[in-house]
Amino acid sequence: MFIRKTTRRYKGRTYTNYLLVESVRTDKGPRQRTVCSLGDLSPRPKAEWLRLAHRIEQALAGQADLFDAPADDVAEIVRRACTDRVAAGNGSVAGTDDEVLAVRTGAVRTEAHREAGPVHVGVQFWNRLGLNGILAAAGLSERSIQLACAMTMNRLIRPASELAMPDWIRRTALADILGIDFSGLAEDALYRNLDRLHPSRARIETALAEKESTLFNLDSTVFFYDLTSTYFEGLAELNPKAKRGYSRDKRPDCKQVVVGLAIGAEGFPKAHEVFEGNQQDRRSLGPMLDAMHARIGLKPGQTIVIDRGMAFDENLQEVRSRGLHYLVATRQTERNDWLEEFEAIDRFVEVEREPSPNNPAQKKSRVRVARHDADGLHYVLCLSDGRSEKDRAIREKQEKRLQADLLKLQQRVASGSLVEPVKIGERIGRLKERYPRVARYYRIEADPEAGTLAFHRDETKYARACELDGAWMLKTDRDDLSPEEAWRTYITLTRTETAFRDMNSPLAERPIFHQLERRVETHIFLCVLAYHLLVAVEHSLQEKDLYTSWATVRDTLATHQVCTVVLPAANGDVLRIRRASTPEPQHKRLYDLLNIDPEIIRPVRTWTRKGDQM
Repeated sequence: MFIRKTTRRYKGRTYTNYLLVESVRTDKGPRQRTVCSLGDLSPRPKAEWLRLAHRIEQALAGQADLFDAPADDVAEIVRRACTDRVAAGNGSVAGTDDEVLAVRTGAVRTEAHREAGPVHVGVQFWNRLGLNGILAAAGLSERSIQLACAMTMNRLIRPASELAMPDWIRRTALADILGIDFSGLAEDALYRNLDRLHPSRARIETALAEKESTLFNLDSTVFFYDLTSTYFEGLAELNPKAKRGYSRDKRPDCKQVVVGLAIGAEGFPKAHEVFEGNQQDRRSLGPMLDAMHARIGLKPGQTIVIDRGMAFDENLQEVRSRGLHYLVATRQTERNDWLEEFEAIDRFVEVEREPSPNNPAQKKSRVRVARHDADGLHYVLCLSDGRSEKDRAIREKQEKRLQADLLKLQQRVASGSLVEPVKIGERIGRLKERYPRVARYYRIEADPEAGTLAFHRDETKYARACELDGAWMLKTDRDDLSPEEAWRTYITLTRTETAFRDMNSPLAERPIFHQLERRVETHIFLCVLAYHLLVAVEHSLQEKDLYTSWATVRDTLATHQVCTVVLPAANGDVLRIRRASTPEPQHKRLYDLLNIDPEIIRPVRTWTRKGDQM
């Protein structure tokens, strides 16, 4: 605020008046607005004018000077300035001192209730991660940053399309918290903002990963990489990446894109890429390693953990050529190649499993591990009691089919319809290829001359195979990992599955309704951006020994609202106080654990005079 001098001549005399003026931001750019008239300040020394302006500004903000009480004449000017501003409708007085007011209690009401708790937490973590500065450094304007924040809050709290997003924003306290008027916001502005964000995605992701690494002291030795798919509603003819492929959404009828995500040990995203819908898992590793190196700078000695869909020799060689280590789950065929070696191992080490923090009474399934070294690599066979029933059901199903096919072949040999030894051998070979899991436990003998085919099961081998139900195998080139450590490291890969579940629900990444490639990629980027906030919230709670999901936090805080309390005075004036509701105990607990001030906004008081209501 500042003081401006104005003069006016009337009947030959010059009248001087001083105005308190403030700069405001409008749709047409910055403008100056008169706060109030201060009268003629000429008798006062100019050195006091700035001090007077500061006192009025403090009074309008509800601040009091405890150490330097104003003189009576200054106090009167301040009081008049505040009264004139509110009466003129130029603004509101925030947080003024308590005052006694005669109120018609029967007419007291509340209005304009808005959900505030989840938005408050989301904005606080947005600021904590320094996203305003990161987006500004990426070249985005202040307005674009504001819209990006609002769009990310929507994905974090109640995902909606850009068409429905403005109404959601107006139903929340986002305008109160950010101090921004969203009343005229339309969907076109949000679509345009997707286009503005698109070129800056990699730069933002790089800066955000660096900020989180410093802020949360994250581990940078192990990274986990996996893929998911997300499908389109519509034909998506304008998006060259939209293609049909292996659908993890169980929607093979729809076009899709494949999303690759790399995360750290604590679950924070490091890099993501959007691939064509028919992208093979094994072909995505190289581009993702390039993206990770560009974002976080991969260093020799770090470990990449990937799933069996990428456990091919060329992929592992790609990892080693970059000076990195790998830990992978082998494909089923490779596991079967080493199964006999593991069947000969008598001793498995049982992994000590800690109880779940969310449910200490939950009983964990038993896990046993054993290691076999060959060709400079280390294989770890893991036996999980929880997976044994599934493996047993698969084996029994294959065995029934094998026996049925063997009986058919036996009948053909006995009836003489199949007599050539070569043909019989081919049929037996095909059955072994079709049922490799169980065929190796059967001995099959054919005598074409006698017209017989006999088969029986090796019970010793079969019994040992039953003991290996629930087995899956890991492979690594690291010498320093014990079997237990290898299992614990790999099992953390489930964090990527959790990330994908969170991005699909509650962040609602899919289905995608956008048709343009750049908007599809920015839509996914906003989901990843919201996931950064989600992980930061959950990680902060876990550091305080509260293991809960963002969905629970969001639903708990949804009842903390901002509203306007309407107080009709006895003299006909109406006082409106815009403020947050008093936080309940469950709200306070979460705010305390997250180190967030429970006061969402400072109370704002607005007077409507009796004469103005007519």
